[in-house]
Amino acid sequence: DCQPISADEELKRVIPTIERLATEITVPISIDTYKSEVARRALAAGACMINDVWGLKRDAGLAEAAAEAGVPLVLTANQRDNPVKNIVPAVINSLKESIGLAIKAGVSRQNIIIDPGIGFGKTLEQNLELLDRLVELKSLKLPILLGTSRKSMIGLVLKLPADERIMGTAATVAIGIKNGADIIRIHDVGQMAQVCRMSDAIVRRKK
Repeated sequence: DCQPISADEELKRVIPTIERLATEITVPISIDTYKSEVARRALAAGACMINDVWGLKRDAGLAEAAAEAGVPLVLTANQRDNPVKNIVPAVINSLKESIGLAIKAGVSRQNIIIDPGIGFGKTLEQNLELLDRLVELKSLKLPILLGTSRKSMIGLVLKLPADERIMGTAATVAIGIKNGADIIRIHDVGQMAQVCRMSDAIVRRKK
């Protein structure tokens, strides 16, 4: 796992990049951080979305930053500090807690996105089960973001390094969309955009 860095170091790494991107592209920029100080500075620099891989469990101030700015907030179910046996109920309960913290801080429910946290403190079998049962997260009635791109579970199943996991990633994306994913976080944008469009054409066609 990656080692944590200080807020100062994180700011040095991300703020110049966000400031430059904000002047060169028109697509929304998301800041991936669990530190409220970094989130606030990133929003001021041009980011317009916060992604918290700890679901407000490390720094609840992130919710206040999102509320004040009126921006979307991604809440992830992270089991790294608390491994569990029954993964799907644990993920749902973790997300419920995070959602409650966000709403209490003033985040609009329409700005909350949930992430099951594939790879975050889960065994291979739990990651596979969670992807297979992803539709159960629909009970929370919020958009689901799925991030499986090149992850270790694909490497463990296919015995391939990260840069050779595109086909495995495609399988997880297609199945994820079939099981309810609304947003996909990806590395190989061109190829996976085709997977998403094809999957959507099948799953979300007009009846």
